[in-house]
Amino acid sequence: MKIILINYFKKTLYLYVLIGFGVCQAGSYDDFFKAIKRDDAQTLQQLLTRGFDPNTLDPQGQHGLLLAIQEPSPMAAKTLVDAPKIDLNTLNMSGESPLMMAALKGELDLATRMVKKGADVNKTGWTPLHYAASNGHVAVIKLLLENYAYIDAESPNGTTPLMMASMYGSPAAVKLLLDEGADPMLKNQQGLTALDFASRGNRPDAIALLSKAVRLKQATGTW
Repeated sequence: MKIILINYFKKTLYLYVLIGFGVCQAGSYDDFFKAIKRDDAQTLQQLLTRGFDPNTLDPQGQHGLLLAIQEPSPMAAKTLVDAPKIDLNTLNMSGESPLMMAALKGELDLATRMVKKGADVNKTGWTPLHYAASNGHVAVIKLLLENYAYIDAESPNGTTPLMMASMYGSPAAVKLLLDEGADPMLKNQQGLTALDFASRGNRPDAIALLSKAVRLKQATGTW
C-alpha cells in the first residue's frame, strides 16, 4: 500500500511539473512575440538567456526575425540576429530571407551583422541584391557585392538586379551596378533588357546610363 501511495504521489508531482512547464512555455511564447512587436529588446534577451528558441514561429508560421524586420522593430531584430542559435537563412512563405528583407529596407547595420554571421548572399531565385537594387540602397548593394553577391543573378523569370534598379531603384544604384560589371545586354524570359525596364518605368536618368553602357558594349564587341 505504501509503495502504491508513493508511486501515486510521484505521478501526481510529475503531472504538475508538466502542466507548470507547459504554462510557463505558453507564457514565454506570448511574451516573445509581444516583445518583438513592442521592440522590447530587454525582454527578448531575457527570454533567450533562459533558453527560449529564437527560431520559434508564430501561429501563422512566421519567423520572429522576419517579423521584427517587417514591423519594424530594429532593436528586437538586432537582438535576434545576435542570438547564437538564430537561423539567418529561414524563409517566409514568399521565399524571402531576413537578409532580403533587410536589403529591401536599406538596413545596412542589420544586413552587415547577418552577412558576418553567414547569411546566404546568393540564395537561389530572388536574391538580397535584387531587393537592395529595387529600392536603390547603394550602401547595401556595396556590402553585398563586397561579399561576393553575384551581380547578374537571375530571378525565377530571369530578371537581374540591374533590371530591378533600372525600373524601381535609383540612378546611383544603376550606375554602381554598371560600374561593378553588371551586364546591360542580358534579357529576362520576356525578352526585356534593363534598358527596357527603365523605359517602362519612365526613368530618364537610368535610360541615359544604360544607353551609354549598351553603346560601349556594342562598340567594344564585348556582348
